[in-house]
Amino acid sequence: MPSPLSHAAVLAAGMLLTGTFNTLLTKHQDQQCVGNCDDPDPSKRELFEQPVWQTLTMFYGEMLCLACLYVAGLFQRSGSSPAADGYQPIPDAESNSDIANDVPTTDALPVVAPVSDESSVKPLTGWATLYMWLPATCDLLGTTLMNVGLFFTTASVYQMLRGAVVVFSGLFSVLFLGHRLERFQVVSLAMVVVGVTIVGLSNIISPPVDPSRSATAMTEHDVFKATLGVVLVLGAQVFTATQFVVEEKIIRNFHLTPLRAVGLEGSFGAATVMAAIPILHLTIGRSHPGSYFDAPAGFQQIVQNPSVWQTSIYIMISIALFNYFGLSVTRYLSATSRATIDTCRTLFIWMSSLALGWETFSWIQVIGFAILVYGTFIYNRVVSLPF
Repeated sequence: MPSPLSHAAVLAAGMLLTGTFNTLLTKHQDQQCVGNCDDPDPSKRELFEQPVWQTLTMFYGEMLCLACLYVAGLFQRSGSSPAADGYQPIPDAESNSDIANDVPTTDALPVVAPVSDESSVKPLTGWATLYMWLPATCDLLGTTLMNVGLFFTTASVYQMLRGAVVVFSGLFSVLFLGHRLERFQVVSLAMVVVGVTIVGLSNIISPPVDPSRSATAMTEHDVFKATLGVVLVLGAQVFTATQFVVEEKIIRNFHLTPLRAVGLEGSFGAATVMAAIPILHLTIGRSHPGSYFDAPAGFQQIVQNPSVWQTSIYIMISIALFNYFGLSVTRYLSATSRATIDTCRTLFIWMSSLALGWETFSWIQVIGFAILVYGTFIYNRVVSLPF
């Protein structure tokens, strides 16, 4: 029987790998040609750019967590697995319920706030389940914006910019949850802002250019798209941070296991996207053929291109496994360890993108990332301020 330490190591490795695959697979899907693929002029080829359908894929992946919960429940009833979906976090040494909580990973694993008296917390059942529609809506808006932003940024810059969620989460936890920020957290948030700014500037100064074009072919339009990508990814973090706050509010008042929270958000999010797709098509997509909201065009691009729908399946499986590994890790490791894993994931994404030739190395990005990581580590108490 494996030791708890080796089991935790396997879960951490699973979280690291699946989290890396989430971003790389999405970027790979963005690069798939779905129209005019035989045209000798690369600028006339049409790539897969359907952020709404990609958001739906993410929610389907989260829905798979309900299946995992069901299977875990079967094992629990058979007596072969205790507390199948339980949550037993290891508290940080300096934890304080009045201080802003450590921020979860950038993939918005649900916040689980411990309560002092579990007997006073009601189970989330019946109509109360609809409360989970609120964080699902935030997840929908944030993910869709980030999917669009990924079209115009490199995978590594995209992942680094998502680190800005710690800033908005910290501020919102003070404004809406009554937390307070310690001096070290204020300093760390300022460092995160500086780091994110430098990373964003690196994408604008050296915007990603189509590999088929030479670097000298960079135009003002490339700079505009790079700037737009940075703004969209950063703006999406407002919705992600709001999702954290709403989740914590719900879990403070209702008993809800993490795996069920992910599954419910996936179900409500998928239902919302499927209801929105025909509405967006009739109001916007029909008058803008080939746009993000042209539902028939997006559906045809998926089903007619094996590389696209196969990647969608891989993304769903990867997201489901990421949530499973991530939520399982919380039973063995502290928030500081999860923050370290999330940082390693960004490094893996960066190294993979460089190895695949998707981007070029930038020292400006290195400096920004170093400051961003140091600030995040301070905020999550991985390291301490030297003063």
